[in-house]
Amino acid sequence: MNRTEFIVATAIILFVAFCLGWFASWLVNRFTRVSKSEIGELDRMAQSLHEAEETRDQAITYLQQREAEISNQLSQTEAELRAAMDGLRDARQEAEEMRTYIERQNAS
Repeated sequence: MNRTEFIVATAIILFVAFCLGWFASWLVNRFTRVSKSEIGELDRMAQSLHEAEETRDQAITYLQQREAEISNQLSQTEAELRAAMDGLRDARQEAEEMRTYIERQNAS
C-alpha cells in the first residue's frame, strides 16, 4: 500500500466514522426531542398546578378566617357563660339569704 492509497483509505474511514457519528447524533436528537404536544401538555399541567395552588391558598385563608371567627364566638360564649354562672351564684346566695331571713321571721 503506497502513500496515496493510505491517505484515501484513511479519508474513507474518517468519512464513515463522521457519518456514523452524525447518524448517531441525529438518532439521539430525534428520540430526546420534546414535541409541541408535549410542551402544550406541560403548559397545561403547569397552569393546573398554579390554579390548584391558588385554590389551596384561598382555602387556607378561608379556614384561618373561619377559625378566627369561631375562636371569637367561643370567647364570647365563655364570657357569657361566666357571666351567667356569676349571676346564678349571686341568685343562689340571694335565695339562701331570703330563705334564712324568712326562717328567722317565721321563728320570731
